[in-house]
Amino acid sequence: MRIETHGQQIEVTPALRDYVDAKLARLQRHFEQPFDVRTLLVLDKPNHRAEATITIAGRTMHAESSAIDMYAAIDLLADKLDRLMVKHKEKLVDHHRGESLARSGELG
Repeated sequence: MRIETHGQQIEVTPALRDYVDAKLARLQRHFEQPFDVRTLLVLDKPNHRAEATITIAGRTMHAESSAIDMYAAIDLLADKLDRLMVKHKEKLVDHHRGESLARSGELG
């Protein structure tokens, strides 16, 4: 997993970059294949906003969050991305592969 962190109207300090890396590291447990995460940290006075775009196997997922301080916004963003990844993973699993009457030829 590769994480790029950029700032808009805010300087991305090493502490912020490490915090983003630590929070988004848990996304790696959902997929074995490598994927990219582009994170944008924005200062919208009085709120702070964190946005992220994940590119995985030709699919793009985007989430954003806003909070009073940047660390809270990053926490909310990590939670949203985690839910998006779980939802995407569930879509990849074909729930209709089980035995059905139509497939076995017993229908009609």
